[in-house]
Amino acid sequence: MATTSTRHGRHNGSMRRRVMEQEAARQDEIAVYRADATEFMPLGREALEVAKAWAVIGIFLIIGFAVVHHLSLILKPVTLAIVIGMILGMAAERMGEVGIPRFGTALILSTLVMATIFLMINALAEPLATLLQDGPRVLEGAIARITPFLERHHWLNITPATFETGPMSMEKLIENSGNILSIVSGSLTPAIVQGLIFFAALLLFLYGRIRLRRTIIMAFPTRRQRLLAIRISNAIEEVLGYYFATASVMYMGLGVVMTLIAYAGGLSMPILWGIFAFLSSFIPFLGITVMTLSVAIAGIMTHDALLVALLPATVFFLVHLVMENLAFPAVMGRQWEINPFVVFLAILFWTWMWGAVGAMLALPLSLIVMTIAQELFPDRKTMPQLPD
Repeated sequence: MATTSTRHGRHNGSMRRRVMEQEAARQDEIAVYRADATEFMPLGREALEVAKAWAVIGIFLIIGFAVVHHLSLILKPVTLAIVIGMILGMAAERMGEVGIPRFGTALILSTLVMATIFLMINALAEPLATLLQDGPRVLEGAIARITPFLERHHWLNITPATFETGPMSMEKLIENSGNILSIVSGSLTPAIVQGLIFFAALLLFLYGRIRLRRTIIMAFPTRRQRLLAIRISNAIEEVLGYYFATASVMYMGLGVVMTLIAYAGGLSMPILWGIFAFLSSFIPFLGITVMTLSVAIAGIMTHDALLVALLPATVFFLVHLVMENLAFPAVMGRQWEINPFVVFLAILFWTWMWGAVGAMLALPLSLIVMTIAQELFPDRKTMPQLPD
């Protein structure tokens, strides 16, 4: 009898478990049905709240971009000074450890930056003045050499008459070159004002960098937020300092190589080509494009044979391609690699906003945003749940 009652108890227990499992499965089906039903419900108040939030964000961004564009005369040199100050942050730390006071460190570094800029401008001033003075003759020679090559491609519809009348005639080109000179001369005074603002902002930023950093960190209420702010600040200075120190050395080597290419290729002013190669390399995509086209045009003006004329531009492009895709990633590593499409969009946006200065600031600002995003949202590698 005891055995029979035990069997009945086990049977009843298994029946209860089966009923409970069926009830749980039915509840899961009901929950899935309700979730699927809510996906096809018409838009209601919650959707309108989300749309309103995104609309407020969009309006705020539009107003912010308008203010940034309107105040570009002040914001461009100040932003450039802050970025360069962050790049020089590691050097300032080393000089402070040696015992140099903060004001002396700021004065030395800002003076070195301004002296470097002045030497570059002085080195480029005379060749550029000569190029502008001989502009009509250079354009006429370039047109005379490029026209036979363009005439072979009938789909371009370019003939010698194209350069005699219309917008591509020599008269129009000379007139436009005069307009360019007037624009450059008109922009000289704002450039001087922005240079003074840049020097003052860089000096003051380097002098009060530690105090400003401490103020920003202490503005956060909790200890966790302050530690995060310290980590972000250290990461930004490390990324910018290491990246641009490495880039400066490698691009300086590229400038030396370009000088040798220009000398071997018979181009005039080879040192000027090396300086252009060094400066243009700091602007991804656009810099190498403009530099390659300029070297190609200079080669066409110098040599009669097309293959010989394009050889310096081809060699420079291949050297730059190898350096950017093999040497630079090998030195920097993959942890600071940025999506090229994002960099391209950043260059287009900041060039549209701030011109040439914006193009130079596009990469540093992208590195800053990438560093902040990596510190705020670190990659969390989760272990997969394997079956037993």
